[in-house]
Order: sequence, then C-alpha cells, then structure tokens
Amino acid sequence: MAAFPMSDGLAAGHASVGGASLRIAGITPFSTVDWPGKLACVAFLAGCPWRCPYCQNFILQSADAGTLGADALFDLLEQRRGLLDGVVFSGGEPLAQPGVVEAARQAKEMGFEVGLHTCGAYPERLREILPQLSWVGLDVKAPWDAYDRVTLARGSGALARESLEILLDAGVSLETRTTWHPALLSADDIARIGADLAERGVRSWAVQAYRSMGTDGSLADVTVYPSDMPEGAAELFERFEFRRA
Repeated sequence: MAAFPMSDGLAAGHASVGGASLRIAGITPFSTVDWPGKLACVAFLAGCPWRCPYCQNFILQSADAGTLGADALFDLLEQRRGLLDGVVFSGGEPLAQPGVVEAARQAKEMGFEVGLHTCGAYPERLREILPQLSWVGLDVKAPWDAYDRVTLARGSGALARESLEILLDAGVSLETRTTWHPALLSADDIARIGADLAERGVRSWAVQAYRSMGTDGSLADVTVYPSDMPEGAAELFERFEFRRA
C-alpha cells in the first residue's frame, strides 16, 4: 500500500452519503501506482486489526485517524467524472469498516471501477463487497502457519488464506504482494510463499523490499535485493515484480 497521503484540503467529518458511513484518513485525488494500469483516486480508510511492524501506514491502524467522511470522497468523485478510471479503497484495512461495502456500490453506480487493497482479515465482508470489485491487491504476509509473527494477531493466517480462496474462486483480477524484511521472513519463507501461491493458481505476485518511511521504526532499517530472491520463485508466475525500497 502507498504511504499515507495528505487529504488535499477536503472537509472533515464522518458524514454518511446514501447510507455509506466512512472514516477516511486521507484521499489521493490522482494516482497511477495504486492500481496497475489505471488512473484512480485512493481513499485511505482508518482502522486495522493487525499490527505488522513494517506497515507504512501504521498511523492508520487506529480508527481515530479518520477525520474525513464519505461526503469528501463522493464530492471528489463527482468532480472527477470522466477523468478517473476508478477509486481504490485502501487503509489501514478498508474492510474493517462496514460502510465500505455501500461506498463501493455507490462508486460503481457513478460509473467508476472499484479496486481494493486488503490484508484479508475480513473474508465475510470481502464476500459482500466482491460484486462491486474490478481489481484487488491482496497482501500475503508470510507462510500461512507463520502469519502471527508478522501480524501479531492470533489466527490471522487462516483468515488471509480464506480471503485468497474467495478471490481465486471469483476470478477477480488479483495482484498478491509480499513485503520482505529479513528479520520477519527468510529466503526459505519467500520460497514457500511463492510455491504455495503458484500451486493455488495465482498469476501475479510482487515482492516488496521493506522501506522504513511511514513505519513505527521498530524494525532495523535494512533491505533486500532482487539477488536475494530464491532461485526459480519468480518464474512460477505470469507476472512477477520485485519492488525496490
């Protein structure tokens, strides 16, 4: 997920628009990097149940970070008709907020495609929002049995795996991505993740080198390089990208 943006002067509040109540921490009016191949605005929703130490938006983990409401987003979308391909709901974890389902429906009704960044913590809400989605970026944080060491949340691996299965069954356009800090994941862990994803039929995987910008600073500021990738892991995918720090 992209680093937490400025809110571009949009009005504060937790307003409900057409039944969609949101707590938004910031909105990026134009982005070319949050949805591959699309020009989108990005709404960063506050709140997340997991506490990954490499999170670049750690200040959004608290729901209290949300100072904008749904009105700010839909006012912007109304002004950007014909200029944007779509809207991406990011975070934080956007599915932590029930109102995101209705917000996605409204955005789609306005003629925008809808994308989602998610960690997979809410598989049932993912099922609810799925009919509105054109694209999903799913974080795959660790081998399923090692998730807790990254998320600091018990049982998180099972939830993320269920979310992946939901997305694969639905056939929605999907990018999986894994952030790699050597204190949290070894090269063997990366190899395990890649092999599991490929076996499940995932076609697109990105490995992202850790960046300290926007994090809580609890991890050593070290990084990994393309040469650290396990041999053969990239070749398992139709689309693979190593994203540098």
